[in-house]
Amino acid sequence: MPVLDLAFGRAVHARGGNRARYRPVVSALLPALAGDARALARAYVEVVGARSCYAADLDAIGGGLVQQELLSALATIVPILWVDAAATEPDRARELVTAGAGIVVAGLETLQRVDDLTAIVGAVGRDRLAFSLDLRDGRPVLHPAAGTPLTAPSPEAIAMAATAAGAGTIIVLDVGRVGSGQGADLRLLELLRRRLPDTRLASGGGVSGPEDLVRLADVGCDAALVASALHDGRLSPRDVAEVAARLRAQSATSVSR
Repeated sequence: MPVLDLAFGRAVHARGGNRARYRPVVSALLPALAGDARALARAYVEVVGARSCYAADLDAIGGGLVQQELLSALATIVPILWVDAAATEPDRARELVTAGAGIVVAGLETLQRVDDLTAIVGAVGRDRLAFSLDLRDGRPVLHPAAGTPLTAPSPEAIAMAATAAGAGTIIVLDVGRVGSGQGADLRLLELLRRRLPDTRLASGGGVSGPEDLVRLADVGCDAALVASALHDGRLSPRDVAEVAARLRAQSATSVSR
């Protein structure tokens, strides 16, 4: 699932979670159009073949206004747009659906309590609500009112609580790994897949190439958020197509057995 990180109306390149240093993205998919979010979304759909894209509204996540006009424009380009824009209460979640979000993402770093997900799920439905388990180098990233990483429950416990509150999807998003190419936390993902067999599971941060996608599928991930590897060419549209075909073949073989 290609990622659109949005700040001040532009697509920016996320690296390591230091948002003050993010700059307009220069992508191998459209090298002459740095930061053009709409053009990048079209490239994701038309060149990469994506049917879903993940849009992180960094303005809203940082406490500013939702980039509603831009999100609405992206929703006309992308068949299914996942939107992370500080959906901390039902009205915001409904606002994002109105703007065109197919999936509303509620992030740990902007929620004061994981229990708040219950009301948000009530507003948009379980299948349209994804919970982002926001981590930095394996530690939970919490809202200031929710405590500190040192006092936080384990990532596994937080994911379990989010599922109990009604989230239909868990995204394990480690901002410390974003743009690093060091791979995802496969141990945590495998653990969550065992504990939450009926919950959709996605991973974000650390993908460096096609083999990482295969590894994520092998531990039970349903989706992988990818940006840097697409922008710098380590993961090409051809790679994406080949991995998809490989995984479909493996799935067909498993079913036939």
